[in-house]
Amino acid sequence: MISIKREGIILEKTELLFENEGVMNPAVVKSGDFLHLFYRAVSKGNHSTIGYCKLNGPLSVIQRDSIPILSAEFNYESHGLEDPRIVKIEGLYYMTYTAFDGVNALGCLAVSKDLIHFEKKGIIVPTITYKHFSELTNSKKNIDSKYFRYNQQNGITEKEGKKILLSDKNVVFFPRKIKGKFCFMHRIKPEIQIIVAFKSIKDLTAAFYEDYFRNFNDHILLSPRYDHESSYVGGGCPPIETPKGWLIIYHGVRDSIKGRIYSACAALVDLDNPQIEIARLPYPLFSPKRDWELEGEVNNVCFPTGTAIFKDTLYIYYGAADEHIACVSVSLSGLINELILNTKKK
Repeated sequence: MISIKREGIILEKTELLFENEGVMNPAVVKSGDFLHLFYRAVSKGNHSTIGYCKLNGPLSVIQRDSIPILSAEFNYESHGLEDPRIVKIEGLYYMTYTAFDGVNALGCLAVSKDLIHFEKKGIIVPTITYKHFSELTNSKKNIDSKYFRYNQQNGITEKEGKKILLSDKNVVFFPRKIKGKFCFMHRIKPEIQIIVAFKSIKDLTAAFYEDYFRNFNDHILLSPRYDHESSYVGGGCPPIETPKGWLIIYHGVRDSIKGRIYSACAALVDLDNPQIEIARLPYPLFSPKRDWELEGEVNNVCFPTGTAIFKDTLYIYYGAADEHIACVSVSLSGLINELILNTKKK
């Protein structure tokens, strides 16, 4: 088994009104020896904004803003901006996050040239009801029955005067175009799906998604396989390009008598065709063990969302118990070698 080193808590909540409930789930981008962290900051009442801090090296915070860098501006994000991820593609930064309007949680995009000024592009995932989703996905073949369990909302179609839409979260872009086109992961419970081969955000139309759902099983990237991810899986950190494939750090969830347990997991997918899984760890990369992971706003949570590489060391930043931001480190080459030992059998 690959060994990881727990580096401890990097960031804690403060008395500032925008982050007095918790800090978690940071987007991470490296610039030289510096790291930029854009994190989910939670205020009383569970309203989230995006905070910012800067690190010198992988662990030392040298700057932390006292106000959010991104806040709610539109109705679709009126109750919060959650769980950002970030990549840089051809000179432009792409930050994805989950917008919550009090009823619906949907993946959104904001772009920036300088990591200071962000232009919001709005919701980029489908905005459809579970009924419509079910009609489209069952037009050719059945899908996992867990989709019904997690998404049908007990038949309720409206709440607080708003239509209930299919929850679609954990949008994570690949950090470069593949064969000249964008690619991103997203998550409709219980699996991780992948959207490939689109040239522009403008291509993500209602017609695009209707065709996508009619061939839904072709777009499933990772499904629960092992005990630690038996309930569902979801996107984590942006993929890391290695000679052996894209390294995917994601989260897996299993139900237990103590509630749901969130673990960090690892897999490899093909560089040219990321829909092909190459290998996967049969055990968690790391799971809740320390006090700050076992107890917090939500107990038993390790939720990875960002990484940084310093020489051969991979630093993984994660939300711990929905209250802190923590970090673990692992040998990158060692992790890849361990994954190769667990290559998927054809």
